[in-house]
Amino acid sequence: MTAAPEVECAGRIEPDRLPTHGLFVGGESVPAADGRTFEVIDPATGRAIAVVADAGAADTELALRAAHAAGPAWAATPSRERARILRRAFDALIERTEEFAALITAEMGKPLSDSRAEVAYGASFLEWFSEEAVRINGRISPAPAGNGQILVTHEPVGLCFAVTPWNFPLAMITRKVGPALAAGCTMIVKPAEATPLTALRMAQVFADAGLPDGVLAVLPCSTPTVVADAVFADPGLRKVTFTGSTGVGRTLLARAADGVLRTSMELGGNAPFLVFGDADLDAAVDGAMAAKMRNGGQACTAANRFLVENTVRAEFTARLTARIAALTTGVGAEPGVDVGPLITAKQRANVAALVSEAVADGARVTTGGHELPGDGYFYAPTVLDDVPATSRIVRDEIFGPVVAIRGFDTEAEAIEMANDTEYGLASYFYTGDLQRTLRVAAGLKYGMVGVNRGALSDAAAPFGGIKDSGLGSEGGSEGIHEYLVTKYVGLPTT
Repeated sequence: MTAAPEVECAGRIEPDRLPTHGLFVGGESVPAADGRTFEVIDPATGRAIAVVADAGAADTELALRAAHAAGPAWAATPSRERARILRRAFDALIERTEEFAALITAEMGKPLSDSRAEVAYGASFLEWFSEEAVRINGRISPAPAGNGQILVTHEPVGLCFAVTPWNFPLAMITRKVGPALAAGCTMIVKPAEATPLTALRMAQVFADAGLPDGVLAVLPCSTPTVVADAVFADPGLRKVTFTGSTGVGRTLLARAADGVLRTSMELGGNAPFLVFGDADLDAAVDGAMAAKMRNGGQACTAANRFLVENTVRAEFTARLTARIAALTTGVGAEPGVDVGPLITAKQRANVAALVSEAVADGARVTTGGHELPGDGYFYAPTVLDDVPATSRIVRDEIFGPVVAIRGFDTEAEAIEMANDTEYGLASYFYTGDLQRTLRVAAGLKYGMVGVNRGALSDAAAPFGGIKDSGLGSEGGSEGIHEYLVTKYVGLPTT
């Protein structure tokens, strides 16, 4: 596979010297059947850094044939061998941390420190599921009626289709591919068109680790429906997994219904971050920085609505404003940068519109509140206080470095405000009261709740939401069962 550009060169490569990357099909890098390509843009400069093969229907058919050919043998591969392959991939990824971090920063824009953290996080799913592969347990028990025995086993669901987002171009791949391979499934991955390079490089890592040809395909595509239409038309498809917007998730769920397919969907979020008057404010501010500014706010788990008890709101806002104002925004590969660009000019315009509307509604800017000059898609880290409940920024996922603060007076009011959304992915709260911890954790209608901590993701824990934030879990012991079907065998009395 052609090497990706070093991050130091991002945006400064002559157009006729851009590295070209093929699709990953049948265990090797291949060009698109029709020769089509598209450019990968560095969001820090707005300029192309690579050219990638653009998958079409013929390429998808090739990947499907390879997956079907490889499927039976891979499903029958001993779980210990599948575990060893995942472990070798984990070891290789950790060894190549700097290489992958530079690649992530080049195509997605986040600071190298964030990219290194993503490599560690993404690798952890390979380590975790290498261990889970050998723990796919069944059970046997006597039938209560005394007329036989009940044997329960778990088998791989079969061919899976994964559609992944741009904000974590490595981790969103590994937390789907890891459990699928551990379970004995084959998988076709359609990475986000903005960030295909990391996915292609990761596929080569799996091949080098000994993954049989055809088990995994990566199909970058500038028109996602082309690949999706071909995959959904295949009667052998048995599972769809997606991370992205709720709107696209609904579309994929509707298509999955036609084939009665297994699905797992990690969709949009509108995470509340509650700070009660008895909280440790130093810890709460630290947690707010982690929950909001990781990845420049471009995360589905990012804190979207900061709900702060009015007795401490002024102090919390002042402390958080000082921390946000001190952040350095710039090209992710440069030393000392805390916040990189937004992924596209369109996303920056959307963030700017949310802030402008909030200010027009009566919100007060305490720092930031404007786009930054330059060729890339930069927006100043921003804090808004006194945000009205009717402002669009309270309802929509911001996906940018913007803190929106509202006040509350009672615990019941805080819980009601936190739950006033159709989303239910992540939530956070800070308190020093144990009884309140138990009450609020029970009262928040979210799939994940962080108590006195601003980061939740862990390969050993089930990651997933409720309501319009999706269904199913990724990670934990629950994660591998998303790729398994349960079989019951009725045995006669011995």
